[in-house]
Amino acid sequence: MDSSVPPQHPAEPRPRRRDRHGRGMRGPVAPPQVPLSASRAEAFQDLVRDSVDRLERRWPQLADVEFLVMDVPPTQEETVPLGDSLPAGKQHPARILVYRRPVEIRTKTRDERALLVHEVVVEQVAELLGLAPESVDPRYGQE
Repeated sequence: MDSSVPPQHPAEPRPRRRDRHGRGMRGPVAPPQVPLSASRAEAFQDLVRDSVDRLERRWPQLADVEFLVMDVPPTQEETVPLGDSLPAGKQHPARILVYRRPVEIRTKTRDERALLVHEVVVEQVAELLGLAPESVDPRYGQE
């Protein structure tokens, strides 16, 4: 009599360790926490956030202001604005808008972009508060 045991197959397939060509599984080029994996829009938002954090230390009332990044201004005027400020309304808080594409077009390096973003944020905060940009940030225009 033949008393062979049939081979056991696992209920679930085993995880694949290699692709079909034997070179290993494909994965992301860079992990998510590395700046390479951040999109241009995310990097721009980080620049705006850094500028706002820098100003909020000096102006705590900016915690009530909503800072937004938009790709382009909604209207096509003769001069393209880099930012805009909207006073608080009944249904929304005060808002400051920074337009990403016009700022990116005017700068070549990340450092230039960071300086221009900070200048735009300072100018819009000054307009919203009714102050001079130099009083909002004493280093305005010196960098």
